[in-house]
Amino acid sequence: MNKVKLILSFIIIALVFIFVSYVTYNTAEAKAYDYMIKHVTAAKLPFDKYKQVYGSDDIVLVMIDSKTVEKYRWPWKRETNCKLFEYLHKTGAKVVVHDSILATLDKDNPVSDKKFFNTLNKFDNLVEGFMPVIKNWDNPQKGKVYDSRFGEKFSIKVTDKSVQTPDLYGSMMTFPEPYFDVVKYAGSVSMLPGFINGNLASWSRDEIYRNHEYIFKYRGKYYPSLAMRTFLLANNNPEIIITNKSIVFPELRYKIKQVKNQYQKISPIRFYKLYPTGYSHIRYSAVDLMDSYDNMQSGKKPIIDPDTFKNKIVVIGANVPAGTGLNDNKNTSISVNHPGADIQASVIDNIIHNDFLNIVPNWVNILLTIIGMIFVYSFIRVFNLLKSILSVLGVITAYLLFAAVCYYFKTVISVLTPVVMFVLTIILAYTHKFVLENRSKEKVKSAMGKYMSQDVMKRVLMNIDNLGLGGKKSTVTVLFSDIRGFTSMSEQMSAQQVSEILNEYFTAMEPIITKYNGIINKFIGDAVMAIFGEPIQDKNHAQNAVKCGYEMLEKVKELQKKWAKENKPKIEIGIGINTGEVFVGNIGSVNRMEYTVIGDTVNLASRLESYNKIYKTKFLISPTTYEEVKNFTDVIKISDVQIRGKSHKIDIYEVLKVTI
Repeated sequence: MNKVKLILSFIIIALVFIFVSYVTYNTAEAKAYDYMIKHVTAAKLPFDKYKQVYGSDDIVLVMIDSKTVEKYRWPWKRETNCKLFEYLHKTGAKVVVHDSILATLDKDNPVSDKKFFNTLNKFDNLVEGFMPVIKNWDNPQKGKVYDSRFGEKFSIKVTDKSVQTPDLYGSMMTFPEPYFDVVKYAGSVSMLPGFINGNLASWSRDEIYRNHEYIFKYRGKYYPSLAMRTFLLANNNPEIIITNKSIVFPELRYKIKQVKNQYQKISPIRFYKLYPTGYSHIRYSAVDLMDSYDNMQSGKKPIIDPDTFKNKIVVIGANVPAGTGLNDNKNTSISVNHPGADIQASVIDNIIHNDFLNIVPNWVNILLTIIGMIFVYSFIRVFNLLKSILSVLGVITAYLLFAAVCYYFKTVISVLTPVVMFVLTIILAYTHKFVLENRSKEKVKSAMGKYMSQDVMKRVLMNIDNLGLGGKKSTVTVLFSDIRGFTSMSEQMSAQQVSEILNEYFTAMEPIITKYNGIINKFIGDAVMAIFGEPIQDKNHAQNAVKCGYEMLEKVKELQKKWAKENKPKIEIGIGINTGEVFVGNIGSVNRMEYTVIGDTVNLASRLESYNKIYKTKFLISPTTYEEVKNFTDVIKISDVQIRGKSHKIDIYEVLKVTI
């Protein structure tokens, strides 16, 4: 039964930990990740001279911004773009990346469209954007034809050694025919928001963009993202091998680690620190390039020297306030209004410079969590409350510092989930400790209750923090009872028989004493000493003591009949009771004390019990006790008795009958 309870307890605790970790991971871990990326990964320590904080100078942005649309009012004819692209065509840029999607023709200005397409046709290093769509084709037949043409021109050759996943996308946003003809390279601009940390089969969805899909499969063919297409073009289209965990480029001796979910293989974006401009890469306004082109055409000095962009990767994008249709901003780990072109530049930066975040496997996160939980539980088990709390706070602080160091060196581990597990361990550990201590206390109380009165036990527990020697004076009634001739009787019996008779006798007497609010102060061989009036407050303690003594004698008569049938010796008891003032409290030493009563009242009660032998009686009480019980007792007065230790004689009384 205990094993079953232990197993069930373990299962329940495990389920609690799993549930809490799942909830924490899916609600709070992403926020912790974003905080670390923004404040730790994209930061630089004073002594670290070599860490890249801002985006690389090899990648620059050209933005159609507010300054641009102030001069060239939007919407404009497409031929307006020609100035920008003609300028870039003369710069010697390594790759020009157009972070845009052209899905329709300008039917009102076909000549303008043609001029723009003719300009694009001049480029052999231009990458345009396209958009895969999750929804299936409305017209499957036309879609099949377009897929075939699109795949033939824009798909890439890949050796796929990974476990296949279902296609996420069902169709494409189509290019207009003239545009399709002039575009030589295209990459997907699609990004899905969400959080993934570790080798998980699914991710937590939110509206923050953190990850990038470099290559995806669609209709049996493989397509690159805008960043991947840029990388391939800049490196003369190297061989690509896809595994479950990586995209490998054998010729370059280089690979990109990926994390797989149900539909995608993605990698976290390593974001860079933002300049005051709101971009992490050097940014130029498109209007300055367009005006530079005009100046060059008229023989004037350009505003921006074309050599500025030589051998650079140039990303063209738009970032104009809402209302113009040119606001391509997204919420990321480092900004709530991050320009889309800068996000693409960051992804290109990652792949061009092999600057990735390293996500540790789930088993590492689990191992770190378990190790921390073991430390937390150990401290709680070993130390007192204050030291335990300080130690646990130390563990949590040490883990958070360790996590910060990991993020600083671009290694992603779980941040908040382990801390929550540590806190949960504290709660469960203290709950377990409380249960164990309560069980231990109950065992101690149960065991000690066999050695002292339950009422004395309660008194001790109530004053557990103030135990000490001392007490008070109080008026109580003391009862002594003793078995007659027990010494000679025990000599004729075995130890086992003596033990059985005594145990049965005491077991019968204890509930009677308790019934009348008395406490058994001690067993003295075959004798019992009981106290009435302390620690149980009872104004009728003398009456209850006499009633108790009378019932004890009646109970002995019952035992005598039972023992006679069992061929056991007949025993008789004598009882002596006295009422008076005593000292009651803790007596002994600081290391060993006993709750008892002392004084002449106790001595007289003991003498009265022994006088039963002299007067051949069974139940004697003192004058003080008699005064309290004379209304319901029948007694015989024994006059002028000389009590040892007393200077004068007193009357004592034999109790014959008590009206209970």
